[in-house]
Amino acid sequence: MIVTIWRHGEAGRAATDRQRQLTNRGMDDLRLGTRVFHRALEVRAIAPPQCILFSPWTRTLQTAEIVASGFSRATSHEHSALQPGSVVTAVEHCLDSLLDMPETPSHVVLVSHQPLVSQLVEFYLGPDSDVPPLSPGALVTFTLDVPARDCGELVFWAAPPEYEVRL
Repeated sequence: MIVTIWRHGEAGRAATDRQRQLTNRGMDDLRLGTRVFHRALEVRAIAPPQCILFSPWTRTLQTAEIVASGFSRATSHEHSALQPGSVVTAVEHCLDSLLDMPETPSHVVLVSHQPLVSQLVEFYLGPDSDVPPLSPGALVTFTLDVPARDCGELVFWAAPPEYEVRL
């Protein structure tokens, strides 16, 4: 399975943290990021995302919608394992359940928040990975044969504003 962890884009202020929406800059960054991501997958002959999971918070829903707009066959679903305050083991169970599906998606995008996104990167790629903490709008893609600690292999990562793909 290919897994992409994507931190939501830059968000503004709102009455509650849960209601914060993407800023115009955040949306612009994600549109560019989605185009760069699409090209990076094509160049590497990696399957496009089939499933995009996001936390139940507004800015992750908006991020997932922008990413999904670049991939016509991707479906998006809210998942509580990706909300703030969640833990790595909840996401691990989420990925396990995807592997148990009759048609396991070959590429899954997980849209979430800090510190969970960086915890997931460290969990799956190990503490010595060269991926920095994910800034708003940043992403990391890796292969994962088994959803377990240190079982991922980095494919690339990118971050705004230029989304230069890095290994």
